[in-house]
Amino acid sequence: MQPKNLQRLLRALARQGLDVQYSNGVYAVRWFDTPNAPKAEILLPDNFPIEAKALKQLANLATVTHPQGGISRVCATPDFHPGDAGVAIGSIVETSDLVIPAAVGSDINCGMRLHVADLSVEQFLQKRDRFVELMKGDYFFGKRDVTMTYQAMQALFAHGVPGWLDAMLDNPTGSVVASDLSQLATESDRIFMGGSLAGHIKWSPAELVPSSGLVRDGGLATIGSGNHFVEVQRIDAVENRALAHQWGIRVGQLAFTIHSGSRNVGKYIGGMWQSRAQAAWTPGLKYPVSRLFPLSVATHGDLVADYLQAEATAANYAFINRLLLAELLRLRLRQVYGDLEAPLVYDLPHNITLREGQGWVTRKGACPAHNGQPVIIPGSMGAPSYLLVGLGNSDWCYSASHGAGRLRSRFDLSRQGNKETKSDLGLIGVDCITLREERRIEEAPAAYKPITPVIDAQVKAGLVQVVARMQPILTFKA
Repeated sequence: MQPKNLQRLLRALARQGLDVQYSNGVYAVRWFDTPNAPKAEILLPDNFPIEAKALKQLANLATVTHPQGGISRVCATPDFHPGDAGVAIGSIVETSDLVIPAAVGSDINCGMRLHVADLSVEQFLQKRDRFVELMKGDYFFGKRDVTMTYQAMQALFAHGVPGWLDAMLDNPTGSVVASDLSQLATESDRIFMGGSLAGHIKWSPAELVPSSGLVRDGGLATIGSGNHFVEVQRIDAVENRALAHQWGIRVGQLAFTIHSGSRNVGKYIGGMWQSRAQAAWTPGLKYPVSRLFPLSVATHGDLVADYLQAEATAANYAFINRLLLAELLRLRLRQVYGDLEAPLVYDLPHNITLREGQGWVTRKGACPAHNGQPVIIPGSMGAPSYLLVGLGNSDWCYSASHGAGRLRSRFDLSRQGNKETKSDLGLIGVDCITLREERRIEEAPAAYKPITPVIDAQVKAGLVQVVARMQPILTFKA
């Protein structure tokens, strides 16, 4: 039965041509005039807010077609909300004979990385101020040193973490000189797909892949804007003791969660390929209403291959960006608190196209959740984050949410947030390290949906199981 508070909205959408059905926490949407398009399904907790714009964006994604191909399945996770570029956040699309560059967008391989350390909250807080000042220097004031040789930079783009590590072992540079490179090599097994996709330097920004000398990239090891962050947390509950033990998780440990992506490299490659896909559209054929231009294997197989290689190039950069953000943090932890291992638990992507089964699955603001695979879902900086294990649910394209999902837009909070109290914004007790007060307001806990129902809905639907819960201590927001 439909929630009563949504019936008026759904009747209004029906008048606009959108068929919306509801049953047991799942919405199904499709435009009345595209009966051959697959119904797009959204998993939502009961009584969760839903926005007409997001429903329309998901229905539009399901209509993407080409004379030589179409969409197999479209669904969305509970952090579902409108996207700025015409694709709803939380969208997942399965295709067999085409790819859609716009469905990934420009924040290619935005993703999560989780480390843990045997350090208590009390021990951490004793030297918190010193640690924060050092991290502000690295993250905000450009004191980090991520200089690398041109060979390392080229290997980074082409081969991701293994290629970069090989080059660094030959000639370590920058802060990584102080790193335990053998530990980094061992940890690459805990990165999704080993942190290595089939990229190529020809898709990289030219200034980052010179033929000689050293490269000083101002974008590497940066958090980024939006919902990206680095957060110190405490593991306060374990629900799956066997997996927690296997993954090195214990109650009372500190956790360090990193959410960032491919930065300007992703913008460069993503923007390039959205333009190329539009330019490749069949002359004389009406543009898709959604303005989401696909590339078909049948008509543009070379472009499909090139796009996937270009996307992989940006994804490799994002894996290294998160690795270096974590390594800067780990080096500062050791400087302030002594010799800590702070091992990697897992690193996984969002916003990526992956070959799965007989076709591709593109996730936009959603993450893979294959059977037995670690999944990291953050809340807000005032709410817990969760470490989970994927259950490989084929009904939801082997996926899970990438967060709680926004409830209020950044525009709304920048316009109204400074008129609200700390209590209204959920900022009481929140330790947010930032140089810009507006970031604290734009990313306030009140901006996000409650995380617990988002997790519960996915557990109930059989997408994931909870392994551990982590409470925030402090959050770095660029």
